[in-house]
Amino acid sequence: MSVHLQDSDDYDGLAAQHVSMRRVLALVAPYRKRIAAVMLLMVVASAIGLAGPFLLRAIIDEALPRNDIGLLVWLVAGMVLVAFLSAAIGAGQVILSSRIGQAVLHDLRVRLYAHLQSLSLRFFTGTRVGEVQSRIASDIDGLQSLVTETADELGRSLSAVVMTAIAILILDWRLALFVLFIVPGTVLISNRVARMREALTYQQQARAADMSVAVQETLSASGIILARTMGRGPHLTQRFARISGDLAKLEVKSHTAGEWQWSLIGFALAVLPAITLLAGGLLMQTGNPATIGTLVAMITLQEQLLWPFEQLLEIGRDTRKTRALFARIFEYLDKPVEITERPDPVAIRRADMRGEVELDHVSFAYREDGRPAVRDISLTIPAGSNVAIVGPTGSGKTTLGYLLARLYDVDSGAIRFDGVDLRDLSFQSLSEMLGVVSQEPYLLHASVAENLRFAKPDATEAELFAAAKIAQIHDHVASLPEGYGTLVGENGYRFSGGEKQRLVLARTILRDPPVLLLDEATSALDTRTERAMSLALARMSKGRTMITIAHRLSTIRHADLIVVMQAGRIVEQGSHDQLVALNGVYASLLRGA
Repeated sequence: MSVHLQDSDDYDGLAAQHVSMRRVLALVAPYRKRIAAVMLLMVVASAIGLAGPFLLRAIIDEALPRNDIGLLVWLVAGMVLVAFLSAAIGAGQVILSSRIGQAVLHDLRVRLYAHLQSLSLRFFTGTRVGEVQSRIASDIDGLQSLVTETADELGRSLSAVVMTAIAILILDWRLALFVLFIVPGTVLISNRVARMREALTYQQQARAADMSVAVQETLSASGIILARTMGRGPHLTQRFARISGDLAKLEVKSHTAGEWQWSLIGFALAVLPAITLLAGGLLMQTGNPATIGTLVAMITLQEQLLWPFEQLLEIGRDTRKTRALFARIFEYLDKPVEITERPDPVAIRRADMRGEVELDHVSFAYREDGRPAVRDISLTIPAGSNVAIVGPTGSGKTTLGYLLARLYDVDSGAIRFDGVDLRDLSFQSLSEMLGVVSQEPYLLHASVAENLRFAKPDATEAELFAAAKIAQIHDHVASLPEGYGTLVGENGYRFSGGEKQRLVLARTILRDPPVLLLDEATSALDTRTERAMSLALARMSKGRTMITIAHRLSTIRHADLIVVMQAGRIVEQGSHDQLVALNGVYASLLRGA
Protein backbone atom coordinates (compact mmCIF):
# COMPACT_ATOMS: atom_id res chain seq x y z
CA MET A 1 0.00 0.00 0.00
CA SER A 2 1.78 3.11 -1.22
CA VAL A 3 1.59 6.58 0.24
CA HIS A 4 1.32 9.51 -2.13
CA LEU A 5 2.76 12.73 -0.75
CA GLN A 6 1.43 16.01 -2.08
CA ASP A 7 3.94 18.54 -3.22
CA SER A 8 4.30 21.19 -0.52
CA ASP A 9 3.65 24.06 -2.95
CA ASP A 10 0.43 22.40 -4.14
CA TYR A 11 -0.69 21.74 -0.61
CA ASP A 12 0.06 25.29 0.53
CA GLY A 13 -2.66 26.59 -1.78
CA LEU A 14 -5.05 23.89 -0.57
CA ALA A 15 -4.47 24.73 3.09
CA ALA A 16 -4.84 28.44 2.45
CA GLN A 17 -8.16 27.74 0.76
CA HIS A 18 -9.49 26.07 3.90
CA VAL A 19 -7.81 28.07 6.65
CA SER A 20 -7.18 31.76 7.08
CA MET A 21 -5.62 33.37 10.12
CA ARG A 22 -8.81 35.38 10.61
CA ARG A 23 -10.78 32.15 10.90
CA VAL A 24 -8.32 30.64 13.36
CA LEU A 25 -8.23 33.82 15.47
CA ALA A 26 -12.05 33.80 15.54
CA LEU A 27 -11.80 30.68 17.72
CA VAL A 28 -10.11 32.66 20.50
CA ALA A 29 -12.17 35.86 20.08
CA PRO A 30 -14.55 35.02 23.00
CA TYR A 31 -11.52 35.02 25.31
CA ARG A 32 -9.87 38.25 24.14
CA LYS A 33 -10.09 39.93 27.57
CA ARG A 34 -8.33 37.04 29.27
CA ILE A 35 -5.80 36.86 26.43
CA ALA A 36 -5.13 40.60 26.86
CA ALA A 37 -4.47 39.96 30.56
CA VAL A 38 -1.99 37.21 29.66
CA MET A 39 -0.24 39.48 27.15
CA LEU A 40 0.01 42.22 29.76
CA LEU A 41 1.61 39.77 32.18
CA MET A 42 4.06 38.72 29.48
CA VAL A 43 5.08 42.31 28.73
CA VAL A 44 5.49 43.10 32.43
CA ALA A 45 7.57 39.95 32.96
CA SER A 46 9.78 40.79 29.97
CA ALA A 47 10.23 44.39 31.09
CA ILE A 48 11.18 43.31 34.60
CA GLY A 49 13.60 40.71 33.21
CA LEU A 50 15.43 43.40 31.20
CA ALA A 51 16.52 45.13 34.37
CA GLY A 52 18.93 42.26 35.14
CA PRO A 53 21.61 43.01 32.49
CA PHE A 54 21.59 46.74 33.33
CA LEU A 55 22.04 45.90 37.01
CA LEU A 56 24.89 43.58 36.02
CA ARG A 57 26.57 46.37 34.03
CA ALA A 58 26.32 48.70 37.03
CA ILE A 59 27.93 46.03 39.25
CA ILE A 60 30.88 45.54 36.83
CA ASP A 61 31.43 49.19 35.84
CA GLU A 62 30.59 50.94 39.14
CA ALA A 63 30.19 48.86 42.32
CA LEU A 64 33.19 46.56 41.88
CA PRO A 65 35.75 49.13 40.61
CA ARG A 66 34.82 51.51 43.49
CA ASN A 67 34.70 48.69 46.04
CA ASP A 68 31.29 50.06 47.09
CA ILE A 69 29.79 47.20 49.15
CA GLY A 70 26.57 49.06 49.92
CA LEU A 71 25.86 49.71 46.25
CA LEU A 72 26.82 46.11 45.44
CA VAL A 73 24.31 44.77 48.01
CA TRP A 74 21.50 46.95 46.61
CA LEU A 75 22.26 45.93 43.03
CA VAL A 76 22.40 42.22 43.93
CA ALA A 77 19.14 42.56 45.89
CA GLY A 78 17.62 44.16 42.81
CA MET A 79 18.71 41.19 40.65
CA VAL A 80 17.17 38.76 43.18
CA LEU A 81 13.91 40.75 43.22
CA VAL A 82 13.81 40.77 39.39
CA ALA A 83 14.24 36.97 39.32
CA PHE A 84 11.49 36.47 41.95
CA LEU A 85 8.97 38.74 40.20
CA SER A 86 9.68 37.14 36.81
CA ALA A 87 9.08 33.66 38.24
CA ALA A 88 5.84 34.66 40.04
CA ILE A 89 4.37 36.44 37.03
CA GLY A 90 5.42 33.58 34.75
CA ALA A 91 3.58 31.03 36.94
CA GLY A 92 0.36 33.05 36.87
CA GLN A 93 0.66 33.54 33.15
CA VAL A 94 1.04 29.78 32.51
CA ILE A 95 -2.02 28.93 34.63
CA LEU A 96 -4.22 31.52 32.91
CA SER A 97 -3.09 30.65 29.38
CA SER A 98 -3.62 26.91 30.00
CA ARG A 99 -7.20 27.56 31.06
CA ILE A 100 -7.81 29.66 27.96
CA GLY A 101 -6.27 27.00 25.72
CA GLN A 102 -8.40 24.20 27.13
CA ALA A 103 -11.53 26.33 26.83
CA VAL A 104 -10.78 26.97 23.15
CA LEU A 105 -10.24 23.25 22.51
CA HIS A 106 -13.46 22.39 24.35
CA ASP A 107 -15.42 24.91 22.27
CA LEU A 108 -13.95 23.57 19.01
CA ARG A 109 -14.57 19.93 19.94
CA VAL A 110 -18.20 20.57 20.94
CA ARG A 111 -18.77 22.74 17.86
CA LEU A 112 -17.50 19.99 15.56
CA TYR A 113 -19.56 17.31 17.34
CA ALA A 114 -22.72 19.44 17.21
CA HIS A 115 -22.17 20.18 13.52
CA LEU A 116 -21.74 16.49 12.73
CA GLN A 117 -24.95 15.75 14.63
CA SER A 118 -26.78 18.15 12.31
CA LEU A 119 -25.57 16.58 9.03
CA SER A 120 -27.90 14.37 7.04
CA LEU A 121 -27.61 10.61 6.76
CA ARG A 122 -26.00 11.14 3.33
CA PHE A 123 -22.75 12.27 4.98
CA PHE A 124 -22.51 9.27 7.32
CA THR A 125 -23.32 6.68 4.68
CA GLY A 126 -20.37 7.97 2.66
CA THR A 127 -17.88 8.49 5.50
CA ARG A 128 -15.94 5.96 7.53
CA VAL A 129 -16.68 6.03 11.27
CA GLY A 130 -12.97 5.87 12.12
CA GLU A 131 -12.36 8.95 9.95
CA VAL A 132 -14.94 10.93 11.91
CA GLN A 133 -13.44 9.77 15.20
CA SER A 134 -9.99 10.79 14.01
CA ARG A 135 -11.11 14.35 13.24
CA ILE A 136 -12.76 14.80 16.65
CA ALA A 137 -10.07 13.11 18.72
CA SER A 138 -6.71 13.00 16.95
CA ASP A 139 -6.84 16.22 14.95
CA ILE A 140 -8.20 18.40 17.76
CA ASP A 141 -5.84 16.79 20.27
CA GLY A 142 -3.04 17.67 17.83
CA LEU A 143 -3.87 21.33 18.49
CA GLN A 144 -3.40 20.80 22.22
CA SER A 145 0.17 22.09 22.33
CA LEU A 146 -0.66 24.98 19.96
CA VAL A 147 -3.43 26.54 22.03
CA THR A 148 -1.84 25.87 25.42
CA GLU A 149 1.96 25.61 25.46
CA THR A 150 2.70 27.13 22.04
CA ALA A 151 0.40 30.12 22.48
CA ASP A 152 1.96 30.78 25.88
CA GLU A 153 5.49 30.43 24.51
CA LEU A 154 4.64 32.64 21.52
CA GLY A 155 3.49 35.53 23.65
CA ARG A 156 6.31 35.15 26.14
CA SER A 157 8.98 34.82 23.45
CA LEU A 158 7.61 37.63 21.32
CA SER A 159 7.46 40.08 24.21
CA ALA A 160 10.94 38.99 25.34
CA VAL A 161 12.39 39.47 21.84
CA VAL A 162 10.84 42.92 21.37
CA MET A 163 11.81 44.20 24.81
CA THR A 164 15.32 42.74 24.61
CA ALA A 165 15.88 44.18 21.13
CA ILE A 166 14.94 47.62 22.45
CA ALA A 167 17.31 47.19 25.40
CA ILE A 168 20.16 46.14 23.08
CA LEU A 169 19.64 49.24 20.93
CA ILE A 170 19.66 51.44 24.04
CA LEU A 171 22.79 49.72 25.38
CA ASP A 172 24.90 50.18 22.22
CA TRP A 173 23.33 50.59 18.79
CA ARG A 174 26.57 49.68 17.01
CA LEU A 175 26.79 46.23 18.61
CA ALA A 176 23.03 45.78 18.09
CA LEU A 177 23.56 45.84 14.32
CA PHE A 178 25.46 42.53 14.52
CA VAL A 179 22.51 40.91 16.28
CA LEU A 180 19.85 42.22 13.89
CA PHE A 181 21.92 41.35 10.81
CA ILE A 182 21.19 37.60 11.10
CA VAL A 183 17.40 37.96 11.55
CA PRO A 184 16.24 38.04 7.87
CA GLY A 185 18.21 34.94 6.88
CA THR A 186 16.99 32.86 9.83
CA VAL A 187 13.35 33.84 9.19
CA LEU A 188 13.59 32.79 5.53
CA ILE A 189 15.11 29.41 6.45
CA SER A 190 12.45 28.82 9.13
CA ASN A 191 9.62 29.60 6.70
CA ARG A 192 11.01 27.22 4.07
CA VAL A 193 11.27 24.34 6.56
CA ALA A 194 7.74 25.09 7.85
CA ARG A 195 6.26 24.78 4.35
CA MET A 196 7.89 21.38 3.88
CA ARG A 197 6.61 20.03 7.19
CA GLU A 198 3.10 21.42 6.75
CA ALA A 199 2.44 19.29 3.67
CA LEU A 200 3.81 16.19 5.39
CA THR A 201 1.64 16.77 8.47
CA TYR A 202 -1.55 16.76 6.38
CA GLN A 203 -0.59 13.38 4.92
CA GLN A 204 0.46 12.13 8.34
CA GLN A 205 -2.95 12.93 9.87
CA ALA A 206 -4.75 11.33 6.93
CA ARG A 207 -2.74 8.12 7.46
CA ALA A 208 -3.46 8.28 11.19
CA ALA A 209 -7.17 8.39 10.29
CA ASP A 210 -6.67 5.25 8.16
CA MET A 211 -5.21 3.53 11.23
CA SER A 212 -8.16 4.64 13.35
CA VAL A 213 -10.54 3.22 10.74
CA ALA A 214 -8.64 -0.08 10.64
CA VAL A 215 -8.82 -0.43 14.43
CA GLN A 216 -12.50 0.54 14.59
CA GLU A 217 -13.54 -1.85 11.81
CA THR A 218 -11.43 -4.91 12.60
CA LEU A 219 -11.24 -4.84 16.42
CA SER A 220 -14.98 -4.52 16.98
CA ALA A 221 -17.02 -7.60 17.83
CA SER A 222 -18.29 -7.78 14.23
CA GLY A 223 -14.76 -7.41 12.86
CA ILE A 224 -13.36 -10.17 15.06
CA ILE A 225 -16.17 -12.55 14.09
CA LEU A 226 -15.61 -11.82 10.40
CA ALA A 227 -11.83 -12.25 10.64
CA ARG A 228 -12.04 -15.51 12.61
CA THR A 229 -14.72 -17.12 10.47
CA MET A 230 -12.96 -16.11 7.24
CA GLY A 231 -9.47 -16.94 8.48
CA ARG A 232 -8.28 -13.45 7.55
CA GLY A 233 -6.57 -12.50 10.82
CA PRO A 234 -2.99 -12.67 9.40
CA HIS A 235 -4.04 -10.65 6.36
CA LEU A 236 -5.56 -7.92 8.55
CA THR A 237 -2.40 -7.86 10.68
CA GLN A 238 -0.28 -7.40 7.54
CA ARG A 239 -2.57 -4.61 6.32
CA PHE A 240 -2.34 -2.88 9.71
CA ALA A 241 1.46 -3.27 9.63
CA ARG A 242 1.60 -1.54 6.24
CA ILE A 243 -0.51 1.36 7.48
CA SER A 244 1.58 1.64 10.65
CA GLY A 245 4.79 1.50 8.62
CA ASP A 246 3.58 4.27 6.30
CA LEU A 247 2.62 6.36 9.32
CA ALA A 248 6.04 5.80 10.93
CA LYS A 249 7.80 6.99 7.75
CA LEU A 250 5.61 10.06 7.60
CA GLU A 251 6.27 10.78 11.29
CA VAL A 252 10.04 10.70 10.67
CA LYS A 253 9.78 12.89 7.57
CA SER A 254 7.47 15.34 9.33
CA HIS A 255 9.95 15.83 12.18
CA THR A 256 13.18 15.79 10.16
CA ALA A 257 12.33 17.52 6.86
CA GLY A 258 14.69 20.47 6.38
CA GLU A 259 16.68 19.60 9.50
CA TRP A 260 20.01 20.45 7.80
CA GLN A 261 18.70 23.87 6.84
CA TRP A 262 17.39 24.37 10.35
CA SER A 263 20.82 23.57 11.78
CA LEU A 264 22.19 26.69 10.00
CA ILE A 265 19.99 28.79 12.27
CA GLY A 266 21.46 27.13 15.35
CA PHE A 267 24.98 27.69 14.02
CA ALA A 268 24.35 31.39 13.34
CA LEU A 269 22.91 31.94 16.81
CA ALA A 270 25.72 30.00 18.47
CA VAL A 271 28.52 32.11 16.95
CA LEU A 272 26.80 35.44 17.62
CA PRO A 273 28.46 36.00 21.07
CA ALA A 274 31.92 35.41 19.53
CA ILE A 275 31.16 37.91 16.74
CA THR A 276 29.96 40.42 19.35
CA LEU A 277 33.24 40.13 21.27
CA LEU A 278 35.16 40.61 18.02
CA ALA A 279 33.08 43.71 17.25
CA GLY A 280 33.71 45.01 20.77
CA GLY A 281 37.44 44.51 20.29
CA LEU A 282 37.35 46.45 17.02
CA LEU A 283 35.47 49.25 18.74
CA MET A 284 38.28 49.40 21.30
CA GLN A 285 40.48 50.71 18.49
CA THR A 286 38.15 53.64 17.89
CA GLY A 287 37.79 56.82 19.87
CA ASN A 288 34.48 55.70 21.35
CA PRO A 289 35.04 52.15 22.70
CA ALA A 290 32.45 50.04 24.51
CA THR A 291 33.11 49.39 28.19
CA ILE A 292 33.76 45.91 29.57
CA GLY A 293 30.47 46.15 31.45
CA THR A 294 28.65 47.04 28.24
CA LEU A 295 30.13 44.00 26.47
CA VAL A 296 29.16 41.67 29.33
CA ALA A 297 25.66 43.16 29.50
CA MET A 298 25.36 42.90 25.70
CA ILE A 299 26.29 39.20 25.72
CA THR A 300 23.86 38.63 28.61
CA LEU A 301 21.10 40.36 26.67
CA GLN A 302 21.98 38.28 23.62
CA GLU A 303 21.56 35.12 25.66
CA GLN A 304 18.19 36.46 26.80
CA LEU A 305 17.34 37.25 23.18
CA LEU A 306 18.62 34.17 21.38
CA TRP A 307 16.56 31.57 23.26
CA PRO A 308 13.18 33.32 22.76
CA PHE A 309 14.15 34.24 19.17
CA GLU A 310 14.91 30.59 18.41
CA GLN A 311 11.65 29.69 20.12
CA LEU A 312 9.80 32.11 17.84
CA LEU A 313 11.31 30.48 14.77
CA GLU A 314 10.37 27.01 16.03
CA ILE A 315 6.86 28.17 16.88
CA GLY A 316 6.48 29.65 13.39
CA ARG A 317 7.64 26.35 11.90
CA ASP A 318 5.38 24.18 14.08
CA THR A 319 2.39 26.51 13.76
CA ARG A 320 2.48 26.12 10.00
CA LYS A 321 2.25 22.37 10.58
CA THR A 322 -0.93 22.83 12.60
CA ARG A 323 -2.59 24.49 9.59
CA ALA A 324 -2.93 20.96 8.27
CA LEU A 325 -4.95 20.03 11.37
CA PHE A 326 -7.12 23.13 11.04
CA ALA A 327 -7.65 22.28 7.35
CA ARG A 328 -9.00 18.83 8.27
CA ILE A 329 -11.23 20.18 11.06
CA PHE A 330 -12.65 23.06 9.03
CA GLU A 331 -13.21 20.68 6.13
CA TYR A 332 -15.86 18.97 8.26
CA LEU A 333 -17.18 22.23 9.73
CA ASP A 334 -17.71 23.46 6.16
CA LYS A 335 -19.90 20.49 5.26
CA PRO A 336 -23.31 21.99 4.45
CA VAL A 337 -26.15 21.20 6.82
CA GLU A 338 -28.84 19.79 4.54
CA ILE A 339 -31.48 19.16 7.19
CA THR A 340 -32.19 22.47 8.91
CA GLU A 341 -34.88 23.76 11.22
CA ARG A 342 -36.71 26.90 10.23
CA PRO A 343 -36.01 30.02 12.33
CA ASP A 344 -39.68 29.94 13.38
CA PRO A 345 -40.63 26.23 13.23
CA VAL A 346 -44.13 24.95 13.84
CA ALA A 347 -44.42 23.26 17.22
CA ILE A 348 -47.30 20.88 17.90
CA ARG A 349 -48.18 20.02 21.48
CA ARG A 350 -48.10 16.31 22.24
CA ALA A 351 -51.76 16.41 23.32
CA ASP A 352 -52.75 17.92 19.94
CA MET A 353 -50.96 15.35 17.78
CA ARG A 354 -53.36 13.13 15.81
CA GLY A 355 -50.94 11.14 13.62
CA GLU A 356 -52.21 11.84 10.12
CA VAL A 357 -49.53 11.41 7.44
CA GLU A 358 -49.73 12.71 3.87
CA LEU A 359 -47.26 12.24 1.03
CA ASP A 360 -47.89 14.68 -1.82
CA HIS A 361 -46.08 13.84 -5.11
CA VAL A 362 -42.85 12.97 -3.28
CA SER A 363 -39.69 12.32 -5.31
CA PHE A 364 -36.13 11.79 -4.11
CA ALA A 365 -32.74 10.68 -5.48
CA TYR A 366 -29.62 9.99 -3.43
CA ARG A 367 -27.50 11.82 -6.00
CA GLU A 368 -28.40 14.79 -8.17
CA ASP A 369 -27.48 12.91 -11.33
CA GLY A 370 -28.72 9.55 -10.07
CA ARG A 371 -31.91 7.55 -10.68
CA PRO A 372 -34.74 8.56 -8.30
CA ALA A 373 -35.19 6.14 -5.42
CA VAL A 374 -38.84 7.19 -5.08
CA ARG A 375 -40.84 8.91 -7.81
CA ASP A 376 -44.08 10.87 -7.54
CA ILE A 377 -45.41 9.12 -4.42
CA SER A 378 -48.81 10.35 -3.25
CA LEU A 379 -50.46 8.68 -0.27
CA THR A 380 -52.72 9.71 2.60
CA ILE A 381 -52.52 7.73 5.85
CA PRO A 382 -55.43 8.61 8.19
CA ALA A 383 -54.70 9.03 11.88
CA GLY A 384 -54.96 5.75 13.78
CA SER A 385 -54.77 3.54 10.69
CA ASN A 386 -52.49 0.57 10.09
CA VAL A 387 -50.65 0.82 6.78
CA ALA A 388 -48.09 -1.62 5.36
CA ILE A 389 -45.56 -0.83 2.64
CA VAL A 390 -44.22 -3.82 0.71
CA GLY A 391 -42.32 -4.48 -2.47
CA PRO A 392 -39.29 -6.26 -3.89
CA THR A 393 -35.75 -5.35 -2.82
CA GLY A 394 -34.76 -1.93 -4.14
CA SER A 395 -38.30 -0.73 -4.62
CA GLY A 396 -37.79 2.32 -2.37
CA LYS A 397 -39.53 1.15 0.82
CA THR A 398 -36.70 1.97 3.22
CA THR A 399 -35.97 5.24 1.41
CA LEU A 400 -39.57 6.24 2.03
CA GLY A 401 -38.99 5.51 5.73
CA TYR A 402 -35.88 7.74 5.71
CA LEU A 403 -37.92 10.56 4.19
CA LEU A 404 -40.71 10.18 6.75
CA ALA A 405 -38.13 10.45 9.55
CA ARG A 406 -36.52 13.42 7.73
CA LEU A 407 -33.14 11.76 7.58
CA TYR A 408 -33.20 13.18 4.05
CA ASP A 409 -35.30 15.98 2.62
CA VAL A 410 -37.50 15.33 -0.41
CA ASP A 411 -36.30 16.69 -3.76
CA SER A 412 -39.84 17.61 -4.78
CA GLY A 413 -43.31 17.34 -3.34
CA ALA A 414 -44.06 17.40 0.39
CA ILE A 415 -44.60 15.17 3.41
CA ARG A 416 -47.06 16.44 6.01
CA PHE A 417 -47.81 15.37 9.57
CA ASP A 418 -51.20 16.57 10.78
CA GLY A 419 -51.27 18.99 7.83
CA VAL A 420 -47.86 20.55 8.62
CA ASP A 421 -45.04 20.24 6.09
CA LEU A 422 -42.27 18.15 7.58
CA ARG A 423 -39.75 20.88 6.71
CA ASP A 424 -41.74 23.42 8.73
CA LEU A 425 -42.10 21.20 11.79
CA SER A 426 -39.74 21.69 14.73
CA PHE A 427 -37.22 18.90 15.34
CA GLN A 428 -38.64 18.36 18.82
CA SER A 429 -42.21 17.99 17.50
CA LEU A 430 -41.05 15.54 14.83
CA SER A 431 -39.21 13.38 17.36
CA GLU A 432 -42.33 13.29 19.53
CA MET A 433 -44.63 12.65 16.57
CA LEU A 434 -42.74 9.77 14.93
CA GLY A 435 -41.08 6.74 16.48
CA VAL A 436 -38.82 4.65 14.25
CA VAL A 437 -37.64 1.06 14.65
CA SER A 438 -35.17 0.31 11.85
CA GLN A 439 -34.17 -3.02 10.38
CA GLU A 440 -30.67 -2.63 11.85
CA PRO A 441 -31.16 -2.36 15.62
CA TYR A 442 -28.57 -0.22 17.40
CA LEU A 443 -27.90 -0.36 21.13
CA LEU A 444 -25.53 1.73 23.21
CA HIS A 445 -22.75 0.11 25.24
CA ALA A 446 -24.76 0.55 28.44
CA SER A 447 -27.30 -1.28 30.60
CA VAL A 448 -30.70 -2.39 29.33
CA ALA A 449 -32.38 0.29 31.47
CA GLU A 450 -30.06 3.02 30.16
CA ASN A 451 -30.74 1.96 26.58
CA LEU A 452 -34.49 2.14 27.13
CA ARG A 453 -34.30 5.47 28.97
CA PHE A 454 -32.42 6.98 26.02
CA ALA A 455 -35.92 7.48 24.56
CA LYS A 456 -37.39 8.85 27.79
CA PRO A 457 -34.80 9.80 30.45
CA ASP A 458 -37.42 10.29 33.19
CA ALA A 459 -39.21 6.96 32.58
CA THR A 460 -40.20 5.08 35.71
CA GLU A 461 -39.37 1.42 36.27
CA ALA A 462 -43.03 0.53 35.72
CA GLU A 463 -42.95 2.27 32.32
CA LEU A 464 -39.82 0.33 31.38
CA PHE A 465 -41.50 -2.93 32.28
CA ALA A 466 -44.69 -2.05 30.36
CA ALA A 467 -42.78 -1.17 27.16
CA ALA A 468 -40.65 -4.31 27.44
CA LYS A 469 -43.74 -6.47 27.88
CA ILE A 470 -45.31 -5.10 24.70
CA ALA A 471 -42.06 -5.85 22.88
CA GLN A 472 -42.04 -9.40 24.33
CA ILE A 473 -38.63 -8.95 25.99
CA HIS A 474 -39.48 -8.31 29.66
CA ASP A 475 -39.43 -11.96 30.78
CA HIS A 476 -36.02 -12.55 29.22
CA VAL A 477 -34.47 -9.41 30.73
CA ALA A 478 -35.99 -10.09 34.14
CA SER A 479 -34.48 -13.60 34.13
CA LEU A 480 -30.93 -12.27 33.72
CA PRO A 481 -28.78 -12.13 36.90
CA GLU A 482 -28.56 -8.32 36.76
CA GLY A 483 -32.01 -7.79 35.22
CA TYR A 484 -32.43 -4.36 33.67
CA GLY A 485 -28.94 -3.46 34.90
CA THR A 486 -27.40 -5.96 32.47
CA LEU A 487 -24.75 -4.44 30.21
CA VAL A 488 -25.78 -5.09 26.60
CA GLY A 489 -22.19 -4.99 25.25
CA GLU A 490 -20.83 -3.30 22.14
CA ASN A 491 -23.83 -2.78 19.84
CA GLY A 492 -25.82 -5.27 21.92
CA TYR A 493 -23.59 -8.30 21.29
CA ARG A 494 -24.67 -9.96 24.54
CA PHE A 495 -28.13 -10.37 23.01
CA SER A 496 -29.32 -12.24 19.94
CA GLY A 497 -30.59 -10.47 16.83
CA GLY A 498 -34.21 -10.99 17.79
CA GLU A 499 -33.61 -9.84 21.36
CA LYS A 500 -31.91 -6.68 20.11
CA GLN A 501 -34.84 -5.93 17.83
CA ARG A 502 -37.25 -6.32 20.71
CA LEU A 503 -35.14 -4.04 22.95
CA VAL A 504 -35.08 -1.38 20.25
CA LEU A 505 -38.82 -1.75 19.77
CA ALA A 506 -39.35 -1.40 23.53
CA ARG A 507 -37.23 1.76 23.49
CA THR A 508 -39.41 3.32 20.81
CA ILE A 509 -42.66 2.18 22.46
CA LEU A 510 -41.50 3.85 25.68
CA ARG A 511 -41.52 7.19 23.86
CA ASP A 512 -45.21 6.57 23.02
CA PRO A 513 -45.32 8.38 19.65
CA PRO A 514 -48.64 8.86 17.81
CA VAL A 515 -46.99 7.53 14.60
CA LEU A 516 -44.91 4.35 14.75
CA LEU A 517 -42.73 3.41 11.77
CA LEU A 518 -41.52 -0.21 11.77
CA ASP A 519 -38.87 -0.87 9.13
CA GLU A 520 -38.45 -4.67 9.08
CA ALA A 521 -38.67 -4.46 12.86
CA THR A 522 -39.56 -8.15 13.29
CA SER A 523 -37.26 -9.63 10.64
CA ALA A 524 -34.99 -11.33 13.20
CA LEU A 525 -37.80 -12.86 15.27
CA ASP A 526 -38.95 -16.44 15.21
CA THR A 527 -42.51 -17.11 14.09
CA ARG A 528 -43.88 -17.67 17.61
CA THR A 529 -42.36 -14.48 19.03
CA GLU A 530 -43.37 -12.53 15.96
CA ARG A 531 -46.99 -13.65 16.37
CA ALA A 532 -46.99 -12.67 20.04
CA MET A 533 -45.48 -9.27 19.26
CA SER A 534 -47.95 -8.68 16.45
CA LEU A 535 -50.81 -9.23 18.88
CA ALA A 536 -49.18 -6.88 21.39
CA LEU A 537 -48.63 -4.23 18.73
CA ALA A 538 -52.24 -4.64 17.57
CA ARG A 539 -53.43 -3.82 21.11
CA MET A 540 -51.00 -0.92 21.28
CA SER A 541 -51.96 0.46 17.86
CA LYS A 542 -55.43 1.53 18.89
CA GLY A 543 -55.48 5.28 18.36
CA ARG A 544 -51.97 5.18 16.93
CA THR A 545 -50.86 5.35 13.28
CA MET A 546 -48.80 2.30 12.35
CA ILE A 547 -46.61 2.28 9.23
CA THR A 548 -44.95 -1.09 8.65
CA ILE A 549 -42.27 -1.67 6.03
CA ALA A 550 -42.06 -5.42 5.56
CA HIS A 551 -40.60 -8.23 3.47
CA ARG A 552 -42.36 -10.97 5.42
CA LEU A 553 -45.90 -10.55 4.17
CA SER A 554 -47.36 -12.77 6.88
CA THR A 555 -46.99 -9.88 9.33
CA ILE A 556 -49.14 -7.38 7.43
CA ARG A 557 -52.14 -9.39 6.20
CA HIS A 558 -54.49 -7.58 8.58
CA ALA A 559 -53.29 -4.06 7.77
CA ASP A 560 -56.01 -1.52 6.88
CA LEU A 561 -54.10 -0.64 3.72
CA ILE A 562 -51.24 -2.40 1.93
CA VAL A 563 -49.16 -0.22 -0.40
CA VAL A 564 -47.09 -2.08 -3.01
CA MET A 565 -43.99 -0.35 -4.40
CA GLN A 566 -41.87 -1.22 -7.40
CA ALA A 567 -38.97 0.76 -8.93
CA GLY A 568 -39.68 3.72 -6.65
CA ARG A 569 -43.39 4.00 -7.48
CA ILE A 570 -46.66 2.89 -5.92
CA VAL A 571 -48.05 0.27 -8.28
CA GLU A 572 -50.85 -1.23 -6.16
CA GLN A 573 -52.73 -0.47 -2.96
CA GLY A 574 -55.64 -2.04 -1.14
CA SER A 575 -56.44 -4.68 1.47
CA HIS A 576 -54.85 -8.11 1.43
CA ASP A 577 -57.88 -9.74 -0.18
CA GLN A 578 -58.21 -6.99 -2.79
CA LEU A 579 -54.56 -7.26 -3.81
CA VAL A 580 -54.70 -11.06 -4.00
CA ALA A 581 -57.76 -10.80 -6.26
CA LEU A 582 -55.89 -8.29 -8.42
CA ASN A 583 -53.28 -10.99 -9.12
CA GLY A 584 -50.52 -8.42 -9.69
CA VAL A 585 -47.21 -7.59 -7.98
CA TYR A 586 -48.48 -8.32 -4.46
CA ALA A 587 -49.83 -11.72 -5.49
CA SER A 588 -46.49 -12.45 -7.13
CA LEU A 589 -44.67 -11.53 -3.91
CA LEU A 590 -46.99 -13.86 -1.97
CA ARG A 591 -46.23 -16.74 -4.29
CA GLY A 592 -42.50 -16.12 -3.94
CA ALA A 593 -42.66 -15.85 -0.16
